[in-house]
Amino acid sequence: MITTVLAFLFTLGVLIVVHEYGHYRVAVACGVKVLRFSVGFGRVLWRRQRSPDATEFVVCALPLGGYVRMLDEREGDVDPRELDRTFNRKPLRHRVAIVAAGPLANLGLAILLYAGANWIGVSEPRAVVGSSVAGSAAEAAGLRAGDWVRAVARDGDDWQELRSLTDLRWEVTQAGLERTVLRLAVTDRDGRGRRELRLDLTKLANRDVDASFMKAVGVGPAYSDPVLGDVKAGGPAAAAGLQKGDRVVSVDGQPVVDAQLLRERIRGSVQNGAGVEQRWQVQRGPTLMELAVRPRVSAEGGRDIGRVDAYIGSPPEMVTVHYGAIEGLWRGAQRTWEVCSLTLRMLGRMLIGEASLKNLSGPLTIADYAGQSVQQGLAYYLAFLALVSVSLGVLNLLPLPMLDGGHLLYYLFEGVTGRPVSDLWLARLQRGGVAILLVMMSVALFNDVARLLGLH
Repeated sequence: MITTVLAFLFTLGVLIVVHEYGHYRVAVACGVKVLRFSVGFGRVLWRRQRSPDATEFVVCALPLGGYVRMLDEREGDVDPRELDRTFNRKPLRHRVAIVAAGPLANLGLAILLYAGANWIGVSEPRAVVGSSVAGSAAEAAGLRAGDWVRAVARDGDDWQELRSLTDLRWEVTQAGLERTVLRLAVTDRDGRGRRELRLDLTKLANRDVDASFMKAVGVGPAYSDPVLGDVKAGGPAAAAGLQKGDRVVSVDGQPVVDAQLLRERIRGSVQNGAGVEQRWQVQRGPTLMELAVRPRVSAEGGRDIGRVDAYIGSPPEMVTVHYGAIEGLWRGAQRTWEVCSLTLRMLGRMLIGEASLKNLSGPLTIADYAGQSVQQGLAYYLAFLALVSVSLGVLNLLPLPMLDGGHLLYYLFEGVTGRPVSDLWLARLQRGGVAILLVMMSVALFNDVARLLGLH
């Protein structure tokens, strides 16, 4: 819990400081006087100001944002000697640069964070997949347990080499959202027998990037051999005579090709609230034997499933994915662009009703993911920080009043018409922007609570 809170506060602090520093640095470069640089809102906890005429730096009690307050005639009287340092009197190009600098600073930070994660390297499963979900696009494409997906290509594009299962899932997610065909270059686990498959994602009915979406795509988890790990004393597996290291060959005469399929057979072995006995063919060293296994019944997610109280599956084969200085930076920029594009597409689909508002996340989800990523290691946390930084940058560039994108929209109007937005319309748009943001924040917070309660 403490790790989660600290990771969340550090995440917000870094992103807010970078965003506001972008505004601040460009404002100073354009000759605008900055009165206050604030991290957070509300009661001031820390304050520093080198001289009465210098910028006041403060940290406030509510760390859910920040602001840079600049000298501006619209916000109060200004000493005539400082009129040339006011924001409102600067040329349009300077005002555009100052407002755009915050979101662009977040996107620049994301590139560096992704690059840092690439340079450090992460340990990920090799792109060898387990059993495809029954009835899914992957099953229809002919993707089998133990297939090693070496490269992917969208129709008309060049082949992209995959380094890990994470790369494969990212490519599949993007192709699924675009409802396109993804070509897969596949070999066996030893790299032999190369063949090409067509993963047709053009007819997916799922609108949301959630568990049901990934189930419809059907690409299985990392391949794991159907062997038993630790067997719990007194459980169904122990009662049947199963031992650690046993390899399951078949269940009720049906071949078991990987651990995922074995788990599914065990979970589905319940009828009328009771476990159904199964005949397992097991390889133990040179000996092939048949054992009767009756899974016990356990309630999970509102339904009954079977369990045998033994660890199922061997650890997946892992690879260390890291890049050199130039390639790591280039891939950081590439991933930032891809996440920007993906975020905008999802927001657009939510706006026209093609995607559910359940995809919006708020501070509780961010805090949860921040804590999890910290526990996984520095590279994972940097990648998570980059993802949130991209989201913050894209969100602030949306053409909504109260956001940086809204101000840029005002300046676009001024650039086209030669006159600024009137005070009357500015006030109306600001009120509308506040209402929209409150709705978005309420939906995001509701989604957070629903996820924590298992309702989403």
